[in-house]
Amino acid sequence: MTLRQRLNSEKHELALQVFMAIVLGHWVEHLLQAFQIYVLNWPVPEARGLIGYFYPWVIKSETLHYGYAVVMLIGIWLLRPGFNGIDDRRWWTVALVIQFFHHFEHLLLIGQVATGHFIAGRPVPTSLIQLWVPRVELHLFYNTIVFIPMVVAMYFHMFPRRSETSAMQCTCAWHNGAAVTV
Repeated sequence: MTLRQRLNSEKHELALQVFMAIVLGHWVEHLLQAFQIYVLNWPVPEARGLIGYFYPWVIKSETLHYGYAVVMLIGIWLLRPGFNGIDDRRWWTVALVIQFFHHFEHLLLIGQVATGHFIAGRPVPTSLIQLWVPRVELHLFYNTIVFIPMVVAMYFHMFPRRSETSAMQCTCAWHNGAAVTV
């Protein structure tokens, strides 16, 4: 049995818990940064979240941001086979598609850092959507539109249709064979 098969069968629940801990940790950083900007009125360059507060270079590292985007993309792709119901698979796939575009935006940013050529004549690396939406708000938006379908998928995965319970190979469902009927 391959690692991916194990992560989508007997280890699926644990893998999802670890993955969601990483995702939620990232969320906390972005929410703290927004709190620093909008509640504490810190200037954007000083609002670096918790990790960036102690390690300022981290918030400025496009490589780190790209790395997280790749981790998210791989995590969503890696855990997708475990979502084998109609609704949970659909919503997890929506998160995968959105995260793929988010990854592309970070790839564009890291490409600009590597080449020193910034799009639209901007003085700093700029993603496509960042041409219209400021970076802090854009990252909150991206994280939200990836996170919401992930949560919906996990809800349908934990409370599958009665007809889908027999196909589940993991222990994620929060019931003893009495699936939620939709």
